[in-house]
Amino acid sequence: MKSVRREDLIDYVTWTETKPAVFQAMLRIKAARRVHIGPYLTLLFENADTVRYQIQEMLRVERIVREADIRHELETYNELLGGPGELGATLLIEIDDPAERELCLPRWLDLPGRIYVELEGGERVFARVDERQVGETRVSSVQYLKFDTGGRCPVALGTDYAELATRVPLTLETQAALSEDLGAS
Repeated sequence: MKSVRREDLIDYVTWTETKPAVFQAMLRIKAARRVHIGPYLTLLFENADTVRYQIQEMLRVERIVREADIRHELETYNELLGGPGELGATLLIEIDDPAERELCLPRWLDLPGRIYVELEGGERVFARVDERQVGETRVSSVQYLKFDTGGRCPVALGTDYAELATRVPLTLETQAALSEDLGAS
């Protein structure tokens, strides 16, 4: 997967001026890569465009101009991308009710590792979880996952976590977007 390079970034003032034109395109890019798994889970597959957008937003919001700080943001956000043959994704656990969230997040501690992509033929590839995010008492509502598909495009996404077990076929639009991402270098 292609990563974001320093030369791909612009200063936050220029970004602020160009952001309205980029925003609509970003909505389309993310829509093709967003998959809901049941009522609480959303997976957003990341690519160089989504990561660049996040970096630019951090530079803008934090008013980051020091080169060392810009490089730090690049390194941090590029970690969201998969390596060769991999897909990187952000898992969002979306529970609006605070009381329900307090009950579920401790109970779902093992959930991220039970998220999978399914390849043609039914092979399931389970998520590799960023160990730095693994808590001892509860799962974080935002997780960064990687799926080593060997460069093959998934056809479905799901979880076999007993309480939330769900399988969702990927749309042709999502498959085309992920196939493009896997082919990018």
